[in-house]
Amino acid sequence: MSNVTRRNLLAASVALTVGFSVSAAMAEDTIKVGALATLQGAFTVLGEDGMRGVKLALQQHNNMAGGKKIELVTGSSDASPDSAVNAARKLVEQDKVQILVGPLSGDEGLAVKNYAKTQPQVTFINGTSAAQDTTLRDPAPNFFRFTTDGAQWQAGLGEYAFATKGYKKVVTIAEDYSFPYTQVFGFMQGFCKSGGHVVNKFWVPIGNKDFSSIVASIPDDIDAIYVALGGADAVNFLNQYEQAGGDKPMVGGSITVDQTVLGSKGKQQDYIIGTPSAGPIADNWDNAAWTKFVADYKAAFPDGFPSPSLFAQGYYVSTLAMLTALDQVKGDLSGDQKAYRDALQNLKLDTPTGPVTLDKNRNGIAYNFLTEVAKGDDGHLYNKVVKVVENVNQTLGMPEAEFMAIGPVGRDNPSCP
Repeated sequence: MSNVTRRNLLAASVALTVGFSVSAAMAEDTIKVGALATLQGAFTVLGEDGMRGVKLALQQHNNMAGGKKIELVTGSSDASPDSAVNAARKLVEQDKVQILVGPLSGDEGLAVKNYAKTQPQVTFINGTSAAQDTTLRDPAPNFFRFTTDGAQWQAGLGEYAFATKGYKKVVTIAEDYSFPYTQVFGFMQGFCKSGGHVVNKFWVPIGNKDFSSIVASIPDDIDAIYVALGGADAVNFLNQYEQAGGDKPMVGGSITVDQTVLGSKGKQQDYIIGTPSAGPIADNWDNAAWTKFVADYKAAFPDGFPSPSLFAQGYYVSTLAMLTALDQVKGDLSGDQKAYRDALQNLKLDTPTGPVTLDKNRNGIAYNFLTEVAKGDDGHLYNKVVKVVENVNQTLGMPEAEFMAIGPVGRDNPSCP
């Protein structure tokens, strides 16, 4: 072998070694984070606003946490459990994310929670999925929810509908899966205890486009309709009910009169003015942190909604929790991320919608907002604050044993005929 050949081989070897060293150093200085939301199907508009929340939190942290660069990889689902697990599997097993934020919808959360149990090396932080049993029963030790569940989102609404609005008899209309079951449960806990009666429940699949049979089946002798539909489903029902001459007032689930629906155009806008609802945000809450969040959202996303939806808020809070805990442990994810998960568990997180802490099942304890739909001077609809319910826990203030005795939420649980 000539001296020239030896020198060339040596140079190539050094270059290769340096290349590997640089790549390894870059990997050590980067944390890969996956963000999973519904960017397909009936809830696409919800997922798009969720992603705005992720991006805003990252922008405000200069895409850094714990002294390391955050590399974001996005995943898309269509609100079905299989699509969520497939997207999570790609993010974890192919893209090699170390932390995953998401998913968005109820059944997705249950499925991803179970998938998380098979991937103990990855930390999962919920997006806005709000099915009760994602955390209440059989939780995953590496799955954290800072955004509370759908029953918590209804805290105070049932009592308000009965005592203040005077609604004694209602029917419910909701999508046929775990999140609306949880919402109906949360509403009925307060409404039924106050003396109200739910005379019928109507369930529809996600993406239902024809509500005519349900509209025709709504009895005349009720006081109001409780509606727990989201996205395109909510808009379709409201339009068809109004076109059929329906005049019963509505009580809204959290995503039924969220900005993803209030921001849509149509005659249903006048119908829903005055609708009481409850959820993790109130558009006009007079709080400095919330006001700043709204202003930052509008500046970052001029093509977004007039005010951030609960999906933007939820994914923002989840991403903020992820980044704050990384700062606390200086980006250390060693030892199966134990120190990082301890930091998440013990976070006392200040958010645009109030303080958040976690319970023993890693589920959020947070503020909830009782609201009514109003029209602003600019013509846009918004949810105005009626009452702030502080520190709502997953058992809605009931003793744990009493709450658990009610049993899992479902089509027929609870009931108050």
